[in-house]
Amino acid sequence: MSSGTMFARTFSRAGYHVLATNEYPSRIRGGHNLITVRVATRKFEALNRDLHLLVALNRETIELHKQELNKDALVIFDPKDGEYSGGIPIPLSDIVTKLGGDPVMRNMVAIGASVALLGGPFENLEKVIADQFKKKSADVVTHNVEIARAGYDFIKDEKRLFLAPPEKKEEQLVINASEAIGVGAVRAGLKFAAIYPMTPINALITFLADHAKSLNIVYKQPEDEIAGINMALGASLAGARSMVATSGGGFALMVEGLSWAGMIEAPLVIDLGMRVGPSTGMPTWTEQGELQFAIHAGHGEFPRIILAPADAADAYALTVEAFNLADRYQVPVFLLTDKYINESQWCVPKSVMSGEVFIDRGKISEEGKPRYDLSVDDGISPRSFIGQKGSTYIANSYEHDETGHMTENSGMRIAMAAKRMKKLAAMKKDIRAPSVYGDTDADVTFVTWGSTRGPVLEAMKMLRKKSRLIHFSWLYPFPAEETAQLLSGATRIINVEQNGTGQLASLIREHTGILIKEQLLKNDGRTWYPEEIAEKVGNV
Repeated sequence: MSSGTMFARTFSRAGYHVLATNEYPSRIRGGHNLITVRVATRKFEALNRDLHLLVALNRETIELHKQELNKDALVIFDPKDGEYSGGIPIPLSDIVTKLGGDPVMRNMVAIGASVALLGGPFENLEKVIADQFKKKSADVVTHNVEIARAGYDFIKDEKRLFLAPPEKKEEQLVINASEAIGVGAVRAGLKFAAIYPMTPINALITFLADHAKSLNIVYKQPEDEIAGINMALGASLAGARSMVATSGGGFALMVEGLSWAGMIEAPLVIDLGMRVGPSTGMPTWTEQGELQFAIHAGHGEFPRIILAPADAADAYALTVEAFNLADRYQVPVFLLTDKYINESQWCVPKSVMSGEVFIDRGKISEEGKPRYDLSVDDGISPRSFIGQKGSTYIANSYEHDETGHMTENSGMRIAMAAKRMKKLAAMKKDIRAPSVYGDTDADVTFVTWGSTRGPVLEAMKMLRKKSRLIHFSWLYPFPAEETAQLLSGATRIINVEQNGTGQLASLIREHTGILIKEQLLKNDGRTWYPEEIAEKVGNV
């Protein structure tokens, strides 16, 4: 995976657009794993199915992927792993041994050879290697550069896949969505995060743990997800912007804490990284199976907001928005991500993450106001913090009166529950309408949420039919009026999701009455290829 990231960064720095995604088994004993990198002269939205260069570090790789090869594809292999007719034999092991490297450094030889086959400059790769190993030593950097150079120089008269010159573009970051969420959270004022490790959100942990001291934040690894959400809610009660991150199994443990957040009206951002379920399922693969879970999780009724980024740039922007919304409405806000965007390496313009960030802490209490003031019209009582003068109140899990004292009075219960649910009406001014791409007079209208946006946008380029995409990044409270208006005149609607039941289509029918009969659903753990979608729609 680090090899693929270095390869992607080499071409990104040369001005190309890149996207890298990985596949690996969850078994402790290991198994076949790979990283796929797409390099292009222009901006694109997803991986495609074409495979032009295959680097095989064992014989099994060729057998598993030879059917994916483009007719003009090149295959790099080590003759020690067996012969492959038509491939490019490179003595990966012998080169490493000759230069005194460890066997695992065969990948550095392969990177050098791959860059040469694509006509890339070695200088860019050399700089990337220096950045990759700068925390170790100058000797380690020099040794890796030497081994990569040997692979680069080995390619002399071989047939090459020369890339066209790239379009001019501003400097790009190569970053995954988990890292982008970390950057967005810090820029939005994050001060505390309690996260138990769980794929696919672990890159967020690495980012926060590595930079906690320099960024003046606290990252805590709790003993489990229950402790994690309770710690984060404690920090929120003290006035610190806080977050948790997990996957479905971990979130199941957090649900009691989620309900407590609903009762005490504590802001909290939750990154829910979806993967293949139920139960442990396929924990290192991707799916969109937890939309309805996030909407309905918790006992009793209380408001929440659910956002779903489509790529790393989206993840950054929606994270900043999530923290503002959490404070503004004093509710839990979800970022629904998945393994595909969390662990893929995306090209993001630096300007996206360097603009000014607006921070809204919402209503802050003046001295003497009760924490759960019932006189507010929008259900949002001014918030006070532990330690703030005049802020004494109770924040336990019971139904309560305006000061937080437990009550079982029916009138007070009705008043408090109604106050909390008023926030749903207040949120209407912030609800983001679905984004629309493509032709207004389309023959085909696609509907997507989250990471399926990219494959559909790429598929639309392949169709002869006029098409448009209606994409949801704000999923709850659901933008019913805007959705009904956009879909009411559509003749052919196709819902594209990565689950087996069409959870977005169910949500659309629930809130608008529109039944989407045509659905492309995929729940095998692999992301959609644009070609698959286009072929299923027809008239490619």
